[in-house]
Amino acid sequence: MGIAHATSAAPKSRRSTGKSAETLAERAATAPAPHPARTTLRDLGLVGLDTLEPVILAALATETPLLLIGAHGTAKSLLLSRLCEALDLPWRHYNASLINYDDLIGYPLPDASGELKFIQTPASVWGAAAVFIDEISRARPDMLNRLFPIIHERKVQGLPLPTLRFRWAAMNPPASPDHPDETAYAGSEPLDTALADRFGFVVQVPNWHAMSEQDQHRVITSQHSPVTPAAASAIRNAVQHIADRLPATEQALGEVLAEYVRCIAQQCARLQLPLSGRRAAMLYRNLLAVHAACDRVRPGVRPEESSWLTLTCALPQLASGASIDHARLQLAHNEVWKTLHLDRGDPRRLLAAEPDSVRRLLLAVNFEQLSTQEFSCYAADALARLAPGGRHALALHLMETGAASRAIAAVAEQVAGLFAEVSMAQNVNAKVASGGNTHASWQEVIRVSAATDQRDPDRTLIENLLAGQWSKGVIKLVPDVTKVLESWKQVRALCAGDIHARTA
Repeated sequence: MGIAHATSAAPKSRRSTGKSAETLAERAATAPAPHPARTTLRDLGLVGLDTLEPVILAALATETPLLLIGAHGTAKSLLLSRLCEALDLPWRHYNASLINYDDLIGYPLPDASGELKFIQTPASVWGAAAVFIDEISRARPDMLNRLFPIIHERKVQGLPLPTLRFRWAAMNPPASPDHPDETAYAGSEPLDTALADRFGFVVQVPNWHAMSEQDQHRVITSQHSPVTPAAASAIRNAVQHIADRLPATEQALGEVLAEYVRCIAQQCARLQLPLSGRRAAMLYRNLLAVHAACDRVRPGVRPEESSWLTLTCALPQLASGASIDHARLQLAHNEVWKTLHLDRGDPRRLLAAEPDSVRRLLLAVNFEQLSTQEFSCYAADALARLAPGGRHALALHLMETGAASRAIAAVAEQVAGLFAEVSMAQNVNAKVASGGNTHASWQEVIRVSAATDQRDPDRTLIENLLAGQWSKGVIKLVPDVTKVLESWKQVRALCAGDIHARTA
């Protein structure tokens, strides 16, 4: 098995190895090829969850809070109820949109000594080993505040819940604040950021249309009989196996996965998916557990694969309706793993660690060992993130240094087009009505151009830039002139070596 293979060569103490992440990454890359997958969830009558099975098993093995996000009818409730049946857990199922606090904790009454006790009901949380909070995105704000400590610290009213092990919740997809979707569920609100961050795993459940024809047929014809002893035993054995393998997994892969977390956190920040320190620590623990689970389900799986699965099931932004560009996220993931195979002194590690896209490209300009594809990715990313003006200044620098010739044709053409807009006189011919915004913005272009110092070597470039951006309709209002000019100056300063310059 992959983990056993990796562990056999590992020292006794992860901290005393002195090995670099590069060495561990190389060792991880030499793991044996994966064997055919074996699943346990299907034995429980749960279909279409094969990809997510390692995450679900990891959440069980580590007792990490789990949030399921999916459309109605995607078996979210069924999944957790069947698991509780298989694990023989006393559990509670609450509908957060309907529940009252008394339903959760019982009815408070003072005892003979004056202490407050709770009269328990069959539905109260006391004595439960697992809690499933359904429709959590539809709960009242005051109820969410009361559910928060149950999820976060296994407490209610400040009192510990000593028997509570598993805290699970489910919700329909919330509407995205950036891209409202017609399929969004009315009443399903984005979760508070702090609450979402308490769920170690945030899992999107596949819908009906994502299943294979065979799985769709199984769902249609399924009849959920009681969990068989064999299926229950398989789940318990899998969970115990994963828990037992965690120390060995950390010993073998802890260093490289910790470095992965540090690097991917930087990449996520660039993608507007910031991870808190708590989330980074959670992600590290989840990476270990999911890798151990993947190795159980599909022996020989590589950490590059298990870490991607973990990452996609560990972003709290999924519960907030945030738009996540999975294509760019996977590119970032691949880039991080590529750098983990590099020696710590390799300059490409510096590139991966630099959070600012423009500074990263300027470092890349001076590192000629980069491939054309690598350099083009850095250039395209920096240009895409800059505002008009800054984008033109960066293109000018790439042309002046000859670095543009190192990019692929599409990126080189973009750079050349931006360069032409500032290096060549712009032919502006338009009729505008006096007194309107367009006329006022043009007057501001003329005023700013005339006010530019005659000794400024960029004077002609600035005139061309402002005239061209006005002609293209980028400059529509008077303040737009300042925005374009400031972006230009900031990037020009960076390109000139001013470490204090900042880009937008």
